[in-house]
Amino acid sequence: MLWGGHTFSTDLRMQYQNYSFTLCRLFLFPALLAMFCALTATAQDVDDVVRTETSLVQLNVGVVDKQGRPVTYLTRNDFVIYEDGVKQSIQHFESTDAPFSLVLLLDMSGSTVNFRQQLKLASQRFLDVLAPEDRVAVIQFNAKVKSLAGFSVDRQRAAYAIEIAEGAGETHFYEALKYSLRELEKEGKRRKAIVVLTDGLDTHQRNADRATLANVQTDAEALATIKPDSSADLNAVLASADRQGVTIYPLALPSGDPKRLPLPSPNITGIYAAARARMQSLADRTGGRLNEINRLEYMAQLYREVAASLRTLYTVAYQAPGDRPRGKWHEIRVEVTPSELTARTKPGYYAR
Repeated sequence: MLWGGHTFSTDLRMQYQNYSFTLCRLFLFPALLAMFCALTATAQDVDDVVRTETSLVQLNVGVVDKQGRPVTYLTRNDFVIYEDGVKQSIQHFESTDAPFSLVLLLDMSGSTVNFRQQLKLASQRFLDVLAPEDRVAVIQFNAKVKSLAGFSVDRQRAAYAIEIAEGAGETHFYEALKYSLRELEKEGKRRKAIVVLTDGLDTHQRNADRATLANVQTDAEALATIKPDSSADLNAVLASADRQGVTIYPLALPSGDPKRLPLPSPNITGIYAAARARMQSLADRTGGRLNEINRLEYMAQLYREVAASLRTLYTVAYQAPGDRPRGKWHEIRVEVTPSELTARTKPGYYAR
């Protein structure tokens, strides 16, 4: 049986002799997943966390008023940055109208085959609402990662690249993110972001999670057993994003939603919950936002919302102290004036 382009015959065989538990799972799962994400956010081991090798810390910062409306008129003097409670000197500042170098990363694995045309139309509409000076690259991934168009302000070129995107098969999500970050590194000191449409079910990570969960008996046991943030691939991506100041916006496809599984065994529940938790980490740790596509017809709208969010970001950089302890978490806090405004950015980083 296939669900979202993934094969479940191995995972689901002989898992369900009593289907009366299905409704119970559907009602209990959201609470279990919330508990699961909270535990993984606070139980990171120092050996598994993200570290950054650079002393220049770059932040993309969104600012809103009391009504949640974006504020785009601030200057360098309106920002104050604290690292571990100590005020830092701002070395670099860019306003909200400064251009981005942006990777549009498209999942062309089997999980997107059934709505490929909707995907392409939505991502092409995304190009229409970007700023004229934003440089866009289009990269696709399935079992292989392939650049379809390099960074350019030529929207017709990017739109054609989206049109010719094709493929099926496995999902090498983290390899695609690593490739995208290497390409972004060539863009120098420009502001940078990745917008990625996927269900987040990386094939290699999924196989590793399946082995970890081989003996679990209940959903709660599965959620307690697996540690999403210990993933080496996830941490490698976050470390590279930290170094460059890249913000990641995952658009999560409904085929990867753990609450929508047709026959959610503990094993499958754990795998899908871990994949979604890692996508949440990608957004939270880079200052982006996880956008869940609950209905495919809303895909274009979410792309537009991401484009609008990019247009409300300031970029602020400061020189971190050179004598920081290795492997220690450094908390970042940004304050803005007037005081009733709220700033949002990544919460911190690990020094190396």
